[in-house]
Amino acid sequence: MEIPSLVLAGSSFLVLAGAFAWLAAHRGRVPLLADVPLARDRDPHARRPRVTLVAPALNEERNLEAAVRSWFRQDWPDLEIVVVDDRSTDATPAILARLAREFPELRVVTIRELPPGWLGKNHALHVGAANASGEYLLFTDADVWLAPDAIARGVAHLERHGWDHLAVAPETTMPGLVNQFTLYFGLLFTLYRRPWAARDPRSAAHVGIGAYNLVRASAYRRAGGHAPIRLRPDDDLKLGKILKRSGARQDFAGGRGLVRVEWYSSWRGIRDGLMKNLYAGAEYRTWLVALGVAAHVFGLAWPAFAWAWTDGPAFWLNLGCLALYAGLGAVSARQFGTAPWAGLLLPGLALFGAYLMVRATWLTLANDGIVWRGTHYPLAALRGNVV
Repeated sequence: MEIPSLVLAGSSFLVLAGAFAWLAAHRGRVPLLADVPLARDRDPHARRPRVTLVAPALNEERNLEAAVRSWFRQDWPDLEIVVVDDRSTDATPAILARLAREFPELRVVTIRELPPGWLGKNHALHVGAANASGEYLLFTDADVWLAPDAIARGVAHLERHGWDHLAVAPETTMPGLVNQFTLYFGLLFTLYRRPWAARDPRSAAHVGIGAYNLVRASAYRRAGGHAPIRLRPDDDLKLGKILKRSGARQDFAGGRGLVRVEWYSSWRGIRDGLMKNLYAGAEYRTWLVALGVAAHVFGLAWPAFAWAWTDGPAFWLNLGCLALYAGLGAVSARQFGTAPWAGLLLPGLALFGAYLMVRATWLTLANDGIVWRGTHYPLAALRGNVV
């Protein structure tokens, strides 16, 4: 046995054991939106303020109609729906036109040109919010399905606690093993972002989810809308940051059963879809990406392979890491909607994650920016919008 093998095995075991203990201790701190009592059940005369749902749509023909129909089935008496057609070139405009004839309450705002200095989605959300009249704004995506009580429970949660912002993590529906990627992504998000701490005004933790960001309109405008994050690919998370920075009170909940999205349909879809976000998540700092890749390879993936050629204490520590993989999957299965055995896939998912980080960084540097839905955004401009 060599000392480096023991050090790697011991370090990995301590990190995984700490993550397991920490997640287990905080397991009950993220409420499920489905468990939030409806306001009318407590008080038949409870206030039901106007809500405006704002969704950007750029070439969303695949899932758009099912999403919009779910929005119009909401059990909420004063709901305004604004869909922003952001330069679509597929059947999205025709679908929206047909749905607008069926649902006169649907407002379709069309964007034909993207102004300089904006990411398309961020601009579309900003424009949609400018056309909204609701006391609350629900920012969502054009492929997100909502259960009939998804808005009612979200508003009840905010009204009951006096909060200004609620981010809800959606239930993801991806085929086969692809859906187990949610475990890896969810674990990293939970460990790094500590979303339950967002409700603590003394904590720097903040949270935002693109599928469901329910915001008090006055708090959104006080934060400057989407203008301060106009060039952020991680706009949903950064919206949470600028809201909290401006004094908004926020919370986080799980959306299983109430908020659902087909996140990606294949491993290639995950690869291509995350290329715009990962380097931005490191604030375009290459050294931080390198640190993250090393942690993935040597901290998360290494024990799954190293046990075969180590002996003594290192062998048992690596085997202990395998047990901790399984434990992490089991303790997180309900929260992320993944299989209880999915933790055994974590080493392979970690290697895939390391590959994604390297590829995203390389493409961003090689292309001097990102290409998102046909538009190129220069790296210098992206780096200038640090929030």
